[in-house]
Amino acid sequence: MATTKYLTSSIPSYGNRKGWIPRCESDYGGGGAYPEIDVVQYPLDMGRKPEKKGNALPVQYDSEGNIKYDMILRQGSNKNKVIYSKLQDLLPSEVLNQDELVKPSEEEVHKATETTKAALEKLTNSKISAALPVRCAEKQSDAQYIRYTPSQQGDNHNSGAEQRIIRIVEVQRDPLEPPRFKINKKIPQAPPSPPPPVMHSPTRKLTVKEQQEWRIPPCISNWKNARGYTIPLDKRLAADGRGLQQVHINEKFAKLAEALYISDRKAREAVEMRAQMERKLAQKEKEKKEENLRQLAQKAREERAGIRQAVDDDNSDGDLDEARERDQIRHERQKERQRERNIQRAAPDKRSKLERQRERDISEQIALGMANPRSNTTEVQFDQRLFNQNKGLASGFGDDEDYAVYDRAWRSNQATSSIYRPSKTVDSDTYGDELEQLSKNRFVPDKQFSGADGTSKRDGPVQFEKQQEEDDPFGLDKFLTEVKKASKRPEASSSNYENRSTYKKKRD
Repeated sequence: MATTKYLTSSIPSYGNRKGWIPRCESDYGGGGAYPEIDVVQYPLDMGRKPEKKGNALPVQYDSEGNIKYDMILRQGSNKNKVIYSKLQDLLPSEVLNQDELVKPSEEEVHKATETTKAALEKLTNSKISAALPVRCAEKQSDAQYIRYTPSQQGDNHNSGAEQRIIRIVEVQRDPLEPPRFKINKKIPQAPPSPPPPVMHSPTRKLTVKEQQEWRIPPCISNWKNARGYTIPLDKRLAADGRGLQQVHINEKFAKLAEALYISDRKAREAVEMRAQMERKLAQKEKEKKEENLRQLAQKAREERAGIRQAVDDDNSDGDLDEARERDQIRHERQKERQRERNIQRAAPDKRSKLERQRERDISEQIALGMANPRSNTTEVQFDQRLFNQNKGLASGFGDDEDYAVYDRAWRSNQATSSIYRPSKTVDSDTYGDELEQLSKNRFVPDKQFSGADGTSKRDGPVQFEKQQEEDDPFGLDKFLTEVKKASKRPEASSSNYENRSTYKKKRD
């Protein structure tokens, strides 16, 4: 059979062995080495040195092609232990058989309890009895019977018996016999439990940002500096850890801002609506007043023309009295306006004279004798009180030490209230309650026109000035004329022009 094996092997014939190298024992065919092949050969493992055992483990792969790193944990005393070193071991196992989840019966629970109890009692009793100086005899187990069948059969062997029944009994031990073996011998400590597997990714190089985040700044006190070092502000700020805090803005701030914006917009809309309503009400009130004034004007025109309307019986006597007083006031004002127009038309020079006298200063009026209306006579009058005086300018005008410009009050016999400001009750006997009626402003509009001057009072109708049409709106002709008249020294001409203008103003 060996010859057949060697013949059927794949050994090339002599002369065709170029490039062929024997690898296994069958390549030698039970013979020696091949001298024509220049490689180290060990036929029948002759001359091969035994390999030295090392601590290096061969690399092993699992079914998916990954390296089994947990083989390192299965060396030595942990060879036969159950080691959980995979991620699948951490996941809960899936129970496919529903019978495994069924609660055990009472018989199984009782049986497991008794077995566990017996094992624990055996351990404790053996340790207690070993510590006692005198021990009770151990209880011998029952005898065991074994059927023995010898391999040699025959009449000459085993007394011609084919089988034998052997009774095995435990040898009885003397309870007072000292221990045969030393049990206080120091035994090397057993290897510890394997390290727990750490499921993490392989180590990677730290980035600059991670290194900065892991950098712990030195502790700098805000109160003590025994050595007087100059500590930068950035180091002080880094010590309190404020750079490690991430500021998180609550999203409710945006909701609050949006609610405030919406409320502000609603408030503005409400204010605008109220303003529109107020404008409408004011417009209606204005139209109502204008209608009232229009009716009063129409009534005045009718009364001036002599047309009397029938008075209704519903009007009371008080309304008639008030209407009569208003008509009387209106009639008197009409007379005053008519008189002013007549004076303006008849004697304009007299009006200008009165205006000039009215615009004079009080000192000029006193000097001209215009302050006292009773002194307006054609004869020259003198104040007799100024004559036969022992004081005044002739006698030195008082003492030099006195700080008094005037020696006595001017017009002390007349009340000063009538000079500067008239009282409300001065003309009450003459005009009655006319001031209270005028204060109601029934015939004056509430709002004046924009651009109107309310301080001055007109004596006649409004006078308009016609706008003159300019022949040269852009001022080109004036510019060309000034250029032609300009001299060689513009500064001198301008200064002369300014001097001439100032001289003309002074002369005027």
